[in-house]
Amino acid sequence: MQSDSALLTALWLGILTSISPCPLATNIAAVSYIGKRVDNARHAIWTGLFYVVGRLLTYVAVGAIVTTGLLTIPGVSNFLQKYMNYVLGPLLIIVGVILLEWLPVNLPGFAPSDRMQKRVSNSGLWGASLLGALFALSFCPISAALFFGSLIPLAVKHESYLLLPTLYGIGTGLPVIVFGIVIAISAQTVGKLFTRVAQVEKWLRWITGVVFIGVGVYYCLIYYFGVEI
Repeated sequence: MQSDSALLTALWLGILTSISPCPLATNIAAVSYIGKRVDNARHAIWTGLFYVVGRLLTYVAVGAIVTTGLLTIPGVSNFLQKYMNYVLGPLLIIVGVILLEWLPVNLPGFAPSDRMQKRVSNSGLWGASLLGALFALSFCPISAALFFGSLIPLAVKHESYLLLPTLYGIGTGLPVIVFGIVIAISAQTVGKLFTRVAQVEKWLRWITGVVFIGVGVYYCLIYYFGVEI
């Protein structure tokens, strides 16, 4: 049974991922796609929802596969059950350092080409879902750190194959829903909203990075050095 803190953490990781620079850029592309039909408010909202579903299902699939694999391979499963708390400390510190951009990371990733995006964008609502799935696979250092370095360990610790990845996926799609609604109301405010989000993202990411480092140090003190706090 997942605790409320685990559920909220998974949702927050998804939201933070969605407003990080690289995923935010893909969401801008998605909003631009949605904006092609700004004359139809209902279509804009439905397109945003289908895009979110595509992202959500992709994150759930990847999260479920990785989590299931880690928990079903006997050697790995036994190691994680015994040493998970020891792994979390250093891992959280590393993720925190990446979020604070103290450690430069070059991560090769998949990014759909302009031609592929154009073909998908001409496929209606189902094309929006496919676009969401493609963009979900476009991991960059920060999104990869949040997904593989934070969500997956959290899912493994709570043995959550579907629920936590689902909440993460929902979190990554929330801004697109908001932007889709904004487009339906007034397309002119989207640019200003993106600018505000980009400004807030930096502070939220830094706060999260500091918290991760603090929690990582806490775990290390307890499980490596036996300090009682």
